[in-house]
Parts: sequence; C-alpha cells; structure tokens
Amino acid sequence: MVLDELALKIINEVRKLIQEDIIIINTDGIIIASTDPARTGTFHEGSLIAINERKTFTITSDDENRLNGVKAGINLPIYFQNEIVGVIGITGNPEQISPFGEMLRRMTELLIRENYYTDQIDLQQRTLEAFVFDWIQDIEWDDYFYERSTMLNIDLNYIRQVIIFEWENTNMIPIDTRQLIIDLANRNKDDVFVRWGNNRIVFLMKVDDTNKDIHKLQRIHDLYEIIKSRLNSPIAAGVGQQITPKQLHKSYHQAARALKVALKTSSIIFDEDLTIDLILQELSQEIKKTFIERTIAPILSEEDLFITIKEYINQNQSLKNTAQSLHIHINTLLYRLGKITELTKLNPKDIQDLVKLYIGTYLLDDSTKKHR
Repeated sequence: MVLDELALKIINEVRKLIQEDIIIINTDGIIIASTDPARTGTFHEGSLIAINERKTFTITSDDENRLNGVKAGINLPIYFQNEIVGVIGITGNPEQISPFGEMLRRMTELLIRENYYTDQIDLQQRTLEAFVFDWIQDIEWDDYFYERSTMLNIDLNYIRQVIIFEWENTNMIPIDTRQLIIDLANRNKDDVFVRWGNNRIVFLMKVDDTNKDIHKLQRIHDLYEIIKSRLNSPIAAGVGQQITPKQLHKSYHQAARALKVALKTSSIIFDEDLTIDLILQELSQEIKKTFIERTIAPILSEEDLFITIKEYINQNQSLKNTAQSLHIHINTLLYRLGKITELTKLNPKDIQDLVKLYIGTYLLDDSTKKHR
C-alpha cells in the first residue's frame, strides 16, 4: 500500500509536470493524497474498477453521475514488485490527459521503488549501527551476536583500528551521509562505516599485517580528504590504536579521546601521540574550573591580554614573532606581558609559570569553548 507521506511526495513531484488535479488512492479506494485537499479521505469508486481490471480506467462525464466520488479523467493502477499498491488519478478531459498517463504512472512507480530501496538502505545502516554500538560496549559475544555479524557480513577475526570523523553542523538540516557511507564501504568490503549521530562517522578499519604503517597512515589520510571534500566542511579525526576484535571498545575510547584534541584544529590526531593532552582530559570539570580560577581567570575579561598570552605560547616565547603576529610594537607586547604578571601573579618569562598559563588556556578551550 502507498504510504500517505509518500503519496504527498508523489503528488508534489507529478504536479511539476502537469497542472491538472491529481489524486493518489489506496487499494481500499480511499483518496490519501490530492492536489485538492477537500477530496483527501473520500471514497473513489473508479479506482476499485481500475484495480479489479488491472488496467487503466477512463472516467467519462457520464460516469460522474453513476460512480461515487469520481471526476472525469483517467485512473491508472500503480505496480510495485508485480503487485498493485494503489491508483493514480488525473482529472480532466481524457483525450487531452491520456498522453500523460503512462509517463506519470512510470514516474510514480519509480518514486515508490526509490523510496523502498532508500528505506531498505536506512534499515540496513541502522542495523549495522546497533551492532557496532553493542560491539564497542564490550558486550558478551553470544550466539545472537555471531548471528548478527554473519547477517551483516562482518568478519570478527580481523585486527581493527577505530577512527572517528566529526564535523560541525552549520545547517539546520543535518547532512545526509547515507550515500557517502555506501561509497566508503564499497572501497573495501572488510571495513565497517557507520553514521554516529548527525555529525560523526565511525570507521572500523581492518588492519592488514602485510601492509606497512605508512600504508595505513595513507589510507586514513585519503579517507579524511575524501570525507572533507564530500561534506565540503572542515572535519576532525581521532584515531585509536589497532587492537584485537574483542577489545575494540578500547580502540573506540582512544579514538574518542584523540578526537577531542583534533577538534581544536580540525585535523587528524592519533591517540598514541597524545602526551599532556592524555592527562588533562582525565581531569574532572571541577578540577579544571579550579585550575582556571587560580591561573588565567584574572585576564579573561581582558581580551588583549588573553590573546597575547596565547600567541606568546604559540610563538615559543619569541618576542619578535609574537609582536609581528599581533601587529603590535614590541614595547606594547612587553607592557602586556607585565600586566599579565601583575594580574595573575604568573610570569610568562618563567618556564614553570608559563606552563601553568598554557594549561589554563588549554583547559579553558577544552571546558568552556571560549576565546577560540
């Protein structure tokens, strides 16, 4: 049976081709969509004749008086998988509208097939998403788990590495990644790609021991560039370490940890490269807040000072490069550094104090997303 919401889509698409009134009728003879809203929900006797005779039924002006709920025009059965799923009706002079009939029927059947296969793809992807979710939750591998892996053609014997790609949702409507997922999965049948919310893709990469590390790195970078290009948006990628299938949850959490750092620069970050970030991410929000209050809090309301200390750190304490980058005189820079020392009681020229200031700015970016 043609679904109501699909029927409305069909009406809207067909109306682009002709201006005559159009109706979609279900197999019970009820109009479920119409260019004339007043006819929706009413009975249409002519459609049942078209269904029973399995052919186009032409309604004349005489038929309007003897059949219930009909207007002059033509009714064409709609087929899907060799079964009639509904009827499309076109109101008007049969001689004038008949040439459009077969074209409209074929277009309608095409839309139904497209909707069906889209639903099937969505169902398969949701099933895969649910399986991957259970996999990274470290659940027990029972018979049902193995049955699902077989159904999804996932080999549970491969060493794998988790990569999480994330991008910023700048539109009100989430990006449709359905086709992107399919295209990525087709590159290697043993890899697994799933959507993860509206702005993430989780990639379970099969690790082939015959390939060198440089080949693995190239694969990740290639995929990063493909996704970035297809989405036309900056993306970040967190890469976990390769691990045995039953320990996949560890690689996932490593990838998620690396992703937090990658989001700062929209780049690729490998968990194995994390050092100070590894420690700082484990701090509680309360500890982060307290540390910020004891270090950079006094200059948060002084934007010039805050920007200055961040750039001073970025320029590896070079006074010349920092001044040039900020487009200020070196004396102005020295004044600002002195003011930072006065307010925070931390001297940027002292390495221990500078580390405290650096950690404060890092935690601020990570916790409150301010001044980014």
